[in-house]
Amino acid sequence: MIAEFKLIERIAALQGADDGVRIGIGDDAAVLAITPGHELAVTTDTLVAGVHFPLDAAPADIGYKAVAVNVSDLAAMGATPRFATLALTLPSIDMGFVEPLLRGIAEAMKRDSLTLVGGDTTRGPFSITITAMGEVAQGTALTRSGAHAGDSVYVSGTLGDAAAALAMRGHWPALDEAGKLAKSRLEQRLAKPHPRVALGHALRGVASACIDISDGLAQDLAHVARLSEAAIVVDVSLLPLSRALQTVVADREQQWPFAFGGDDYELAFCAPPQSAAVIERLATELKLPLTCIGTVGPGQGVHLLDHDGRVRDVPRGYEHFRT
Repeated sequence: MIAEFKLIERIAALQGADDGVRIGIGDDAAVLAITPGHELAVTTDTLVAGVHFPLDAAPADIGYKAVAVNVSDLAAMGATPRFATLALTLPSIDMGFVEPLLRGIAEAMKRDSLTLVGGDTTRGPFSITITAMGEVAQGTALTRSGAHAGDSVYVSGTLGDAAAALAMRGHWPALDEAGKLAKSRLEQRLAKPHPRVALGHALRGVASACIDISDGLAQDLAHVARLSEAAIVVDVSLLPLSRALQTVVADREQQWPFAFGGDDYELAFCAPPQSAAVIERLATELKLPLTCIGTVGPGQGVHLLDHDGRVRDVPRGYEHFRT
């Protein structure tokens, strides 16, 4: 029992200060106030050992990523992170594991200005669930459903690093010094994704639709296509790939499929052609590449073309219940 109380005390220490927390950790429920004229965006993600992260992953990285993947969802809505809850299931209380796990959670929460306001602890196979709440000015939330024929399709940053790191885990080729540095960068992208909160803010009123890339580019764009009742055509020759990925994987034909592997936590968004200059300016202001990779048209689904106009098979992204 003492160990459980100690665990709860350590979690409560993550709370921090926020004027919007009227009643925080320690009561039956949190009581929160949001900024007048704003709406609350709420998202939940669960990370399970052996499914969302390797069993030997560093606990600090697990904690960090559990927060980051939720913040990425808020970013895709154009929301400002505010509050979070933590549900932690552990087979036993090993403070040698828990302490760095909580440090990782605290690091990510501090970075994105989240305040912990409650949660739960229970015994069982290890999993971690974060519910994140963010504010967005009333009526301005970005959604997946607004894309129109003629829109351009963009992605932020680069794609495929995390998928490559996961696929090559334990099977890396022989690498020189440059290759070893590239490997480290790919592994960092897998362990510590960078939610694009500032970009989400900037895209309000600019993007017609937006989604974060978690399960894979094609799979996530398919949600946009379905809800927007449109087709999305992607030119695979335009996919932005990092120098690190190109260093480790030299063959372009082997490179681009990684861009569909998931775990990027970049934003994919659609915007009308007249917004091109605004998007170019945003890329400069945010110091973040924003690459046009395709177009929205009539029809349905996601379609891939190469630079010769040949149709490519659409790689499947991650599915929890694939049969």
